[in-house]
Amino acid sequence: MKKFLTITVFIVVLLGAAGYAVWHFGTNIASEKISEKIEATLDDENLKEVKSYIENDSKVQEIVSEAATTNPHTLPFQTKEEATRVLIKKVGVNRLLDIQEQAQNGSINKDKIISEIEDKLSEDEISALKYVLYKELNK
Repeated sequence: MKKFLTITVFIVVLLGAAGYAVWHFGTNIASEKISEKIEATLDDENLKEVKSYIENDSKVQEIVSEAATTNPHTLPFQTKEEATRVLIKKVGVNRLLDIQEQAQNGSINKDKIISEIEDKLSEDEISALKYVLYKELNK
């Protein structure tokens, strides 16, 4: 009986460690793939279009300009890869893909997207997202 219990505990611990490893490395791989896909679709022309949209939308401009005065050392993350990883963990890949599809179809507005993201992330994570966006737009 003692040997059975020991083997069972060992298997449970091993499966738990394997599950954590798959989840951790899986989110890292997914965030890298999403970052690569975004970079591939954002050529110079598309980036100019995004910048133009931001410059012409006062609410988005306000959000991005807040990041100019942010101290990056106080943020939970500072790179787009880390931001992608946090979004995947907090929002989920499927929901992010749904949001992308709805945004492309015009069936969701930016206020709803912002509201949903704000519900899922902490204030520090939102500030970090703003900082990453600001940094990426001002390369």
